[in-house]
Amino acid sequence: MNNPLHILVSNDDGIHAPGIAALVEVAMEFGEVTVVAPDSPQSGMGHAISIGKPLRLTKEKLPFDVQAFAASGTPADCVKLATGVLMDKTPDLILSGINHGYNSSVSSIYSGTLSAAREGAIQSVPSVGFSLGNFQHGADMNPSKAVVRAILKEVTTNKLKAGQLLNVNIPYLPEDEIKGIKVVRQAMGRWVEEFDERVDPYGRKYYWLTGNFDLQDEGTDTDVHALTEGYVSVTPMTHDLTALSEIADLSKLDFKL
Repeated sequence: MNNPLHILVSNDDGIHAPGIAALVEVAMEFGEVTVVAPDSPQSGMGHAISIGKPLRLTKEKLPFDVQAFAASGTPADCVKLATGVLMDKTPDLILSGINHGYNSSVSSIYSGTLSAAREGAIQSVPSVGFSLGNFQHGADMNPSKAVVRAILKEVTTNKLKAGQLLNVNIPYLPEDEIKGIKVVRQAMGRWVEEFDERVDPYGRKYYWLTGNFDLQDEGTDTDVHALTEGYVSVTPMTHDLTALSEIADLSKLDFKL
């Protein structure tokens, strides 16, 4: 392979999760792969970084001939360590996943999978996060690998822009039942949390977070709708959280010191 792409792969389910093995297997078809992933599950960490505690890297052996390290920190830490310590040059592409469970709609905010990809985008590296609509450890990854291959074929042929971030969600369906791939917006919605109160063996109360997703969007151009209809959703994202549509109205307010 002449001038191969240098691809960094991370995730939030941990370096030995089946999803990252599937992603690495496909990524190797497109370039030289380095893996830096958490040494334990880090789901729901958002874009947290470790401050005030040491970070450690441990060389790992994966089923593939790639350089792989487990990091003691968060998904965002993994990308920072990879680009700041391990890699001799900035990667051409950063991939994260394949996550066990969707990161559609507002879940993308909480997602450690997306935070690894977003950290890449912040560093001006094109980045893609992949998530599968199945939480089971033994979920069949073969249909997802076909989707990842199709996505990477396009984004490596038609180069993503520096810092471009894609959130890819894959329905848990046999490959021949996935209807296609749609570029869509993030659906509006929120998680309505409930806390299950329990008592530990010492008589102390503790709380277990549960809840349900409340979709507040009837649009047919969203990630949730595409997934419900059996399509892969691709949502372009940005780390610029400015609500541009509100600047004009807020500027009319008489803010004074």
